[in-house]
Amino acid sequence: MSSLYRTNYHLRAHKRDAFIEFIKSLLLTPFVLHSAPKTDQLKSPGTKTLNHQFLNEVVAKGEADLDDPVDKNVERYSEILGCIEDLIEDHMIHDNSGMRDISRLTQLVPGVGKFFTGLPLKESFLDCNLKRSIASRTLVPPSFNDVKILVNLVNKIKIQVRHILNFAQVKAIAPTLKLITFDGDMTLYADGKDFARDSVLVALMIQLLAFDLYVAIVTAAGYGNDNVKYEKRLNGLLEGIQSSSALTLEQKKRFYVMGGECNFLYSYNPVTSNLVYIPEELYQPASMKLWSQDKKRIDTLLNVAHGCLIENCERMSITEKTQIIRKDKAVGVICKPGFELSREQLDELALATQKRLNNFQHVQRVRLVYDVVLPKKRKAEENEISQLSAQNRCEPIPFCAFNGGSDVWVDVGNKLIGVGYQKQQNKLDVSVLMEKFQAVGNQTLHVGDQFLSTGNDISTRSACCTSWIVGPEETAELLTELTQKIEDYRNI
Repeated sequence: MSSLYRTNYHLRAHKRDAFIEFIKSLLLTPFVLHSAPKTDQLKSPGTKTLNHQFLNEVVAKGEADLDDPVDKNVERYSEILGCIEDLIEDHMIHDNSGMRDISRLTQLVPGVGKFFTGLPLKESFLDCNLKRSIASRTLVPPSFNDVKILVNLVNKIKIQVRHILNFAQVKAIAPTLKLITFDGDMTLYADGKDFARDSVLVALMIQLLAFDLYVAIVTAAGYGNDNVKYEKRLNGLLEGIQSSSALTLEQKKRFYVMGGECNFLYSYNPVTSNLVYIPEELYQPASMKLWSQDKKRIDTLLNVAHGCLIENCERMSITEKTQIIRKDKAVGVICKPGFELSREQLDELALATQKRLNNFQHVQRVRLVYDVVLPKKRKAEENEISQLSAQNRCEPIPFCAFNGGSDVWVDVGNKLIGVGYQKQQNKLDVSVLMEKFQAVGNQTLHVGDQFLSTGNDISTRSACCTSWIVGPEETAELLTELTQKIEDYRNI
């Protein structure tokens, strides 16, 4: 795939993050100023022509000693990131006062979400710069991935703003962290693979448990109450936890697995060394049970998704390459052996299904309001419970239609519910893990690789702090930094 193709494809709205793009655009300024030509050294004294003696020296040395003001460039980057820190702080103050829409950051980045902690971007940049000489670069400008580096530390060539954000988030949340959740595929292990016993992440996750943190894997993999399948996928980690002499029985019990986004919860039993299925009625909030146990509505929703996937596979002439799988609370498209789909085709399937289901539920809600709710309100003798039931049926069933990298799935529910759902005006207060462990937004960190609009991790942003990684290697780097920060904080 050509670099031009990659550039054009990632300019698409569904492949961009507005806040990261905003930071990236600001960081272009010091890059441009730093790489500006040093004309005073290049021209001949008293003329506007090139100094050939100087150029000959450059050729002889192989480089130009132009006395680049790297220290000044560090100041430029730091000043910009310091200003962004102030914008985030101002945004949090407005948001906590119920006035998010009038914050300066909202005006600059419309649609920017909630921040649960401040982000020490300037400090994170200085740490990254020591390792990667960011301020010295004159030929490679900040890119989308660069904006990710200040939070995670991955790309050794580019400034990854994504990493800076991840790194800053780790610094901010280390003192208060109580619950950490992880996506599975491409976060803890390769896509479709199992958690290997020799993975460096085993020791790191054991260390998190040793800090008395709650650790949970929140995955789209939906195997119902079949604990054996989850144990197979996570065998290496489970073996590591079981054999660890550094963990007490109580610490081992702090490990959980949430499957099907939010539908199947398991706890770890250190005595029997296996995962134990927790029945829905024991952990689901009452507001979640209103739709999670309504089989008729779920089947209707999945029927619409099923039909949409078939229709779009036919439209793109990929029916012969694909197979549709239907489960109790999910429907998906996978490739037949020997075939694969491009990411554009996968994105098209995910976005088309998102749109179809949103439109379907909106129409259903309007019909229900006019046909059931309003007539009942006009009848004073109607039973109050039946009216409440009708109003509950107006609430759309949450779902997640996402590009899994090699397949597309539509799940009933989403990770926002699985991890936690903050109460908002006119919306149900649904939460599973955050409610179960009494953790709030600035005490919870979700780590995943799917934070674009066609991903299934993005919904957690409105509930807790997040870190956007792109593979198990980045997760290991992130957790190495996090465990060190927690250790430093607890030794104070």
